[in-house]
Amino acid sequence: TALVVRFLTKRFIGDYEANTGALYSRKFTIDGEQISLQVQDTPFVSLEDDTDSICCQEQINRSIYWADGFVFVYSITDYESYRVLRPLHQHIRRIHPNANIPLLLMANKGDLLRARQVSSKEGLQLAGELGGSYHEVSARENCEGVHEAFQQLCQELSRIIGSCNGEKRRGLHLVRPKSPNMQDLKRRLKQALTSKGKSATAL
Repeated sequence: TALVVRFLTKRFIGDYEANTGALYSRKFTIDGEQISLQVQDTPFVSLEDDTDSICCQEQINRSIYWADGFVFVYSITDYESYRVLRPLHQHIRRIHPNANIPLLLMANKGDLLRARQVSSKEGLQLAGELGGSYHEVSARENCEGVHEAFQQLCQELSRIIGSCNGEKRRGLHLVRPKSPNMQDLKRRLKQALTSKGKSATAL
């Protein structure tokens, strides 16, 4: 959620409800062409006990069906968040076995190097294995890095979708959601800022 908020608003808000499953929509200009981007903030995915199988909500499966690209996020301070990505990628490939879907691997919390559990080498290796690009960022301290990573994914998406001449991927059974809620994101940010202001006053 922190990375989505950073990308869409350029703000970092530390206190908000994470992994809400909300869908946001923005328009961007990529290589001189305006595109409409929808970002699904999916709930957390975890590994089942003592296995390499993932446990994910149905909402995630629905998102996988309509998504044109994926952003895999893990924390460099949490090895388990890194370990779940291979099984998640395998799960996506079972749904889209032949699709050319761009993948962005984002290693977050790059400002917490002393607490690092996942090396940059491991991140790069996994990105190469999954066929995606790799960016180590800090949602808290590096807005430019977050935006650059998403921008690269958007450019790749634009190129692939353009080469398809508007054709839809085959085999999709679920309709893309049609109710993006940027207004809800703005409302949540305003609430977080207001509560922070009250806390500061109380101190």
